[in-house]
Amino acid sequence: MAQKFLPYANEADVLHIGGLTIENRVDRITIAGDIDLTLDQAGQADARALHKLLTDVLDKMDAQALPAKLPPPDIKTVKNPFA
Repeated sequence: MAQKFLPYANEADVLHIGGLTIENRVDRITIAGDIDLTLDQAGQADARALHKLLTDVLDKMDAQALPAKLPPPDIKTVKNPFA
């Protein structure tokens, strides 16, 4: 994991580990894609990167009081400016 990824720090950071895309948000981390943790050095590197990411996520969560469940996002519909 070459770049610094601070969980829940912003709405911009994206991290790639294997075939996974990890998107940073201020209230959630989104992980999409798939990955094969092969029994070789490449698989080991991916496993270590995932382990570091999840450790950082849990450290952030453990450092604060968390609600039982987040409320659903406030979704707004706007008029299409291109129509």
